[in-house]
Amino acid sequence: MEPLIELMVEQPLLLVVIVSAIGFALGEIRIKGTGLGVAAVLFAGLFFGALDPRLSVPPVLVSLGLILFVYSVGLGSGPGFFASFSRNGLRDNAMVAGVLIVAALIVVAEYYLFGFKSTVAAGIFTGSLTNTPALAQVITYMGGAAGNVPGAMEAEPVVGYSVAYPLGVLGPIFAILVMQRVWRINYREDADRVRDMFPVEQEIYNRTVAITDPALASEPVRELVRRHNWKVVFGRIKRGDHVELARGETVLQVGDLVSIIGTPEDVDHVVSSLGESSAVQLDVDRSDYDFRRVFLSNYELVGKKLSDLDLTQRYGAIVTRVRRGDIELLAHGDLVLELGDRVRFVAPRGQVRAISSYFGDSYKRLSEINLGSLGLGLALGLLLGMIPIHLPGGIEFKLGDAGGPLIVALILSAIRRTGPVVWTLPYSANLTIRQIGLTVLLAGIGIRSGYTFLSTLTQAGGVQIFIAGALVSLVTSFLVLWIGYRWFKIPFGVVSGIVSAVHTQPAVQAAALNQAGNDLPNHGYALAFPMATIAKILLAQIIVAFLPYLQ
Repeated sequence: MEPLIELMVEQPLLLVVIVSAIGFALGEIRIKGTGLGVAAVLFAGLFFGALDPRLSVPPVLVSLGLILFVYSVGLGSGPGFFASFSRNGLRDNAMVAGVLIVAALIVVAEYYLFGFKSTVAAGIFTGSLTNTPALAQVITYMGGAAGNVPGAMEAEPVVGYSVAYPLGVLGPIFAILVMQRVWRINYREDADRVRDMFPVEQEIYNRTVAITDPALASEPVRELVRRHNWKVVFGRIKRGDHVELARGETVLQVGDLVSIIGTPEDVDHVVSSLGESSAVQLDVDRSDYDFRRVFLSNYELVGKKLSDLDLTQRYGAIVTRVRRGDIELLAHGDLVLELGDRVRFVAPRGQVRAISSYFGDSYKRLSEINLGSLGLGLALGLLLGMIPIHLPGGIEFKLGDAGGPLIVALILSAIRRTGPVVWTLPYSANLTIRQIGLTVLLAGIGIRSGYTFLSTLTQAGGVQIFIAGALVSLVTSFLVLWIGYRWFKIPFGVVSGIVSAVHTQPAVQAAALNQAGNDLPNHGYALAFPMATIAKILLAQIIVAFLPYLQ
């Protein structure tokens, strides 16, 4: 064992790779359908880190993992973030701030109950909520506004932080696993509630309806859809022996056969409103019109709405579905196209090749990440994170390596492009970068925290700090889940993402994503992260500034 440890001390990159491989293997283990997924990399890191104090990972490597993770999350969540913020974002962020104030009050009560020093109490607060920028600000305050302090005193927040930190990770994961079973969460039904706000997995199918209502003969399809708020796409229309594609100005007639595309509940509702279901399958008739699914690799189309393409006038074609990652989206005029989308269209047979070329349909081009826009976006995020923000009372904080890149990514993904520069990444590339960044981050945190956690826990007072941190972590986690899901009726997947943002914890985020099986936790994380980061930095500094330092 000793030769292996010596080798890992000398080769930290080898250590990261070993921890990552073992962590992934452990994450694949599922007990009654539940597993940790990539979050298991953190616990593998804690185990290896506890073996020897010399085992470490270069801080810049951990920072790189953090930056890549939060930036890719932001790029994938921007449009949904601003859409949700315009609806209930203020309410949800008020909940986050309120819960964090409760966490600070719990720490104050523990300070008096256990006789902690104010520096240790501030460390417990930052550790139980796993916020390193808040810890850094506490230490900065002690060396600045609080005057020069002894080195031992400056290390006290780190002691509270290191002991409380592991439960800051385990607590929210435990809370999510428990409450999803208590409330019997069906993540698919949960996601259906917000499919108009976020791209979530949904079943889409096609049925043919025979028109029987003569009252429909007076209005074009566009007006029928608008007036009844139908969330479907009209495809082929067969009138006698003639087949054509439905257009906005098309007026239906009794006896027409029309293919309807959408989710089962939406399609069935429209079919019953228009007439009766037909056994004819217009969608498989390829005599005059053909259908094809192609990759969107044409950068010129990124960020454009489907209605802007005017495919009906240019090619006599319509788009019926767009597949983004593993999610099938129903095509509508306001759907904004992203790199890597797989677009399914129906067109006259002679136009299929031209439309395919128009969208690009190049998998090779999608595999080539635009490092120019990626590097520029990351640089802007890092620069934003370096800017000191001054508040009344002499309080200063920075968004840091997590907050700066996340906020920049949210904005850039909502903008999508600036002239020729496309800020977004293909879905597959985004997932790859996110996975790499998260794995390096979790391995680094675990390795760096393992020995400190074990040694501090065995010292006098270590158990009390551990219990105090566990209480803060668990109370905040259960409180966010209860208020968000039961009171505010936020989908559980989104709430679990808010929990991970409250704890600023990618490991919790990874566990939430693993349980949900969709991207809703990412939207909750992006929505709450800025408020959670700022609130924790301020509250941690207030704790150390206003509580008396007890000897």
